[in-house]
Amino acid sequence: MLLGAAAWAQGPSARAAANVAFPDAPAPQVVGLQAAPQPGAQQPAQSQPETLGSMRGVVVDRDGTVYEGAQVALTVSGGAAAESARTAISGSDGRFSFDGVAAGAFKLTVSASGFATQVVEGTLAAGESYEGKPIVLAMSSASSEVRVTASQSEIATAQLRQEETQHVLGVMPNFYVTYVPNAPPLTTRQKFQLAWKSSVDPMNFVVVGAVAGFEQATDSFPGYGQGARGYAKRYGASYADGAIGNLIGGAILASWWKQDPRYFYKGTGTVKARALYAIAFAVMCKGDNGKWQADYSAIVGGLAAGGISNLYYPAASRAGVGLTFESALVGTGLSAVQNLFQEFVVRRLTPKVPRYGAGKP
Repeated sequence: MLLGAAAWAQGPSARAAANVAFPDAPAPQVVGLQAAPQPGAQQPAQSQPETLGSMRGVVVDRDGTVYEGAQVALTVSGGAAAESARTAISGSDGRFSFDGVAAGAFKLTVSASGFATQVVEGTLAAGESYEGKPIVLAMSSASSEVRVTASQSEIATAQLRQEETQHVLGVMPNFYVTYVPNAPPLTTRQKFQLAWKSSVDPMNFVVVGAVAGFEQATDSFPGYGQGARGYAKRYGASYADGAIGNLIGGAILASWWKQDPRYFYKGTGTVKARALYAIAFAVMCKGDNGKWQADYSAIVGGLAAGGISNLYYPAASRAGVGLTFESALVGTGLSAVQNLFQEFVVRRLTPKVPRYGAGKP
């Protein structure tokens, strides 16, 4: 004991000597230290995080109309670990999406009130961006037994009432558009009603007033003069232009030639297909028989309204026959632009668009 204590007191060399003096002593143990890796030795592979993918899709009804409000549940199995169910709701364009999806077998379960549940299964590869085919909702067996007894006229009346609540940003009338691809035709009375409602909507008077004010400021139609009298004449002419155009093209001629004056929103397909559809609608319309045809009502109605305007425009500002046709062509081009705006923008800005997908008349 004395020798060992003296050795610890004298330092490492003395302690080494002490160890030599006792060959039977146990070897010292070092705890918690690991041997340094040898040069060139292969290190154990570290697990890499799994690459996540994404899923996109669109929900439509049997008529091809996008369906808003469908619930889509996603479950994934077969990857590193099975995922619990995730849900999404289809938007106003019918689309839904899931990001950060693990690779493996997946199942999409789509449900909506009044429709049978649809199930889509497949396998998602690591990092894949999956774009599925449109998921078509089918009527449930219970719903398919319901018989609709309302007449075409009654259905059109109900839809027209809903269309008359459509206002862009809640204020601008947006009556001449239907979001039902197979909407029944309007009766003659309903066509005149739509023209009247559009002409007397309060916001229409505000817009006409702004147009008349701009014409007054730029001295358009100088024959009207300035002051309150000149503004009143410009206001009346601007209002008459819109009202007469709606009455002749949207009611009188549309009833005579049995054509629908409304724009039928497409909403599905590629951007190119929808754009071409909107442009073609400037010279085409749907007849009351459901078939597409040249829009004689709007074209001839524009020419007639231009000719009638010569009765109240100042003599120096009246358009001749050539200028009337030129104005009609310009009007057709503006109609194409308006249809493009209607197809891609207006629906998103109209808060009271009826959700026909949830239960179309």
